[in-house]
Amino acid sequence: MADSSPNGIPAKNLPRSKRYEAGRVLRNRVARESHAACPPASGRDPVAILAETDGARIPELLPIRYGRILQSPFTFLRGAAAVMAHDLAAVPQVGAHVQACGDCHLMNFGAFNTPEGRILFDINDFDETLPGIDFTVDLKRLAASVAVAALDANMPEKKAHALAKATVRSYREFILELATKTPLEVWYTRMEIDQEVKRIADVKLRETIFSILVKAKKDLAADDNFPHLATTKAGVAHIEDRPPLIYHFDTPATKDYKIHAHSAFANYQSSLLPERRALVERYALTDIAFKVVGVGSVGTFCAIGLFMTADGEPLFLQVKQALASVLEKIAAPPPGFVHQGRRMVDGQRAMQAASDIFLGVTEDPKTNRQFYVRQLKNRHLGSIGEVIEVKALDVYANLCGRTLARAHARGGDPALLAGYMGKSEAFDDALGSFAMTYAAQTKQDHTRLKAARSTKADLAGH
Repeated sequence: MADSSPNGIPAKNLPRSKRYEAGRVLRNRVARESHAACPPASGRDPVAILAETDGARIPELLPIRYGRILQSPFTFLRGAAAVMAHDLAAVPQVGAHVQACGDCHLMNFGAFNTPEGRILFDINDFDETLPGIDFTVDLKRLAASVAVAALDANMPEKKAHALAKATVRSYREFILELATKTPLEVWYTRMEIDQEVKRIADVKLRETIFSILVKAKKDLAADDNFPHLATTKAGVAHIEDRPPLIYHFDTPATKDYKIHAHSAFANYQSSLLPERRALVERYALTDIAFKVVGVGSVGTFCAIGLFMTADGEPLFLQVKQALASVLEKIAAPPPGFVHQGRRMVDGQRAMQAASDIFLGVTEDPKTNRQFYVRQLKNRHLGSIGEVIEVKALDVYANLCGRTLARAHARGGDPALLAGYMGKSEAFDDALGSFAMTYAAQTKQDHTRLKAARSTKADLAGH
């Protein structure tokens, strides 16, 4: 049995002491202090990088996409995963690979309920996930998002730097802890939201979060995301239009984007495990409507499927188009890779502590689009992350750091990562400095995009 791969990374079934020492040796390849360096902004055009996927998006939605991206430097960062992937492709890679989220910013974490009725905090967006990516890619994006969010909230630069550094420290310290656990203990580690909320010092904020949890737990079996959508018209359940963000494909401008829904959902059912297929078969597709979601996702095909039982009980499933991951700028996808939706589903199952039982994939032969399918999120639970992020950024950033560590430890080697990062704050200091430099660069990129869009609008007006 080989002790290591050709690149010097030890096999995961070696003693953790050897894997920890191998991580220490990786410091000779890329010094921890070197992570403070940020790739220069010169020589690349963030506006052009953002526009690379415009051709694959629905043209009528591009103004909404750029409108959301332009709201602030933080929304720019959220929508510019491709720009940051381009930048990070230029920096040295440690070689310690994980299943990466790919778009690991503060707002891509949140609370959700498990099939067992437990409420967990976890990563909740996997549009860009890819295996075989250096662990520093996700961590640098998370640290940068903390710095940008803090500066957007008018915090002093010193405070923003401290928060970004603390986020990295929380990741590193939890990796050190996970490195001592058995593989099964790591796999079953979960971030229980009711336990995490107890870390919040603000009593009123804790009470607010717990009240949200109580409200959400009252009926976890019922969809709580868009209850107003399930209305009746002539006795038939349908989705209520709320343009320009929710609408049917029944206008000249939208009819060309319509998919063959029944065929697509039939393909989806075939992708499920047998027992889950049996569950879905209890529902019939009643309606489908387009829904504009997120920031970076705007313009891709995203729809809501309304399914009903014979007794009028609703189930909402989200159908989301899967484009190529921005992380392909850094590393090639694994051999034999053919379906972008499968990439996203496999990545979510690898990183999340408990994944949605409705996760599946499908495609539309008519448009050659590939999709993944999941259940719509619980609206009350989805608000928890936003409340904590706004009112207790330090607690929220710390939680995100530890949650990312847990996710990376599942698909990566926590002993190897722990050995590389070590017990000192050298790595934390470096990424804290990186985060502040990248935050300044993000602000410049945001300004540059704003100028470019203004010029385009002026030209269009003439």
